[in-house]
Amino acid sequence: MINMRSRVVTAHIPDQLARKLDSLAERLERPRGWVVRVAIEGYLALDEERHQETLAALAEVDAGETIEHAWAGGLASPRRKSRR
Repeated sequence: MINMRSRVVTAHIPDQLARKLDSLAERLERPRGWVVRVAIEGYLALDEERHQETLAALAEVDAGETIEHAWAGGLASPRRKSRR
């Protein structure tokens, strides 16, 4: 068996969010702590993915791998089309 250390982390959350957490834990028949752990794991994984995508995009810009958008020049002075 793998010995995984754990820590207790506390957080103050709004009462309405706590009620939703309780409701979800009850519906899933899981402890609140399990639901919180899974939610945090999912959030951190999503954040890491976004961070890596941002770093990759910045590396592309640094390498000059950009796309020229001729239409972007017209954004500075918008032209209104007349409605008839």
